[in-house]
Amino acid sequence: MPHDGATFGGAGTVETPTPAPAAAAKPAIDVRADGETRSRPPAPLYAALDLGTNNCRLLIARPERDGGFRVVDSFSRIVRLGEGLAHTGRLSDAAVTRAVAALGVCRDKMQGRGVFRSRLIATEACRQAENGDDFLVRVKRETGLELEIIDRATEARLAAAGCASLADPEAGGVILFDIGGGSSEVVWLERKRGGGPGALQMRAWVSLPVGVVTLAERHGGVKVTTEVFEEMVAEVERMLEAFPERETLSASLSDIHLLGTSGTVTTIAGVHLGLPRYERRLVDGQWMASTDVTRVVESLREMSYDQRCQNPCIGPDRADLVLAGCAVLEAIRRTFPVARLRVADRGLREGMLVELMRADGVWRRRGPRRRGRR
Repeated sequence: MPHDGATFGGAGTVETPTPAPAAAAKPAIDVRADGETRSRPPAPLYAALDLGTNNCRLLIARPERDGGFRVVDSFSRIVRLGEGLAHTGRLSDAAVTRAVAALGVCRDKMQGRGVFRSRLIATEACRQAENGDDFLVRVKRETGLELEIIDRATEARLAAAGCASLADPEAGGVILFDIGGGSSEVVWLERKRGGGPGALQMRAWVSLPVGVVTLAERHGGVKVTTEVFEEMVAEVERMLEAFPERETLSASLSDIHLLGTSGTVTTIAGVHLGLPRYERRLVDGQWMASTDVTRVVESLREMSYDQRCQNPCIGPDRADLVLAGCAVLEAIRRTFPVARLRVADRGLREGMLVELMRADGVWRRRGPRRRGRR
């Protein structure tokens, strides 16, 4: 789902334990106190790549002076790297070939744009696969890219960093969830006392060893009966019993909302809005009442596989996965019944960009100049 040209404001604070070369950016102009003007070079470009169980995604962005960043290029391709992994324990040759081809496109985009700094991560499929390290060696040999396999705690932290700015500043906290292809992260972000409207801290989190690909492969994704759907929901509900401080969180739900980042929730939002084609600007940040989520999930369950393929917000690439994602979402909603859901078309990549830019101090150095200072 494209991000090109999207602008992101500064993320809320989260405390946690070969394409044609792009046109050169125009230099910005500073006006000094004495009226003289001078140009300053554009901010450097940063890149974040997330190779998951189902998708390969890239964002290239430039920091802006207000503490946010503007996306200048993006790439997303369904590669199904984890296809068959649950049965064999290995990444298949076909899946590896698809992933390497997509990573080659990402390399070309980064080189063509002249990226200054990047972080390139791989998640659950590479964590689980017996030949995950061999895959990384092949990627390095054929594309020159060095992927980093992150652990689940890092994945939860990055998701929180990427989405925190969408939390309602008046809420006491949020339950953030990221439904992936091979794992799903659920994070309780609590409002930090005295920390201002953007200050959140991770109170508890869990990483579930299940995602849309693994769940659909176990239960089927083409024809999903009511019985099959409920079996999937029950499986995930059992996993959520391990959520730390579950009883404490359950007692605080009146002041909390869900914040979801994944293809599942963006699809639900697109269907809810009746979009003739997916548009990120209309989906990212969309609020949905619990009753609306229920209505859309029920409508998706009533669709045939062919109808899901033809839906412009689903398509044939995801038609066999979307109901598995709905089952994960339903398990989260039944475990933590809250009134509102906010949809985020952002996540790990945005979190990586925020952390890279903060570490380099780009916003601090590029902040507004004080009056009278030379």
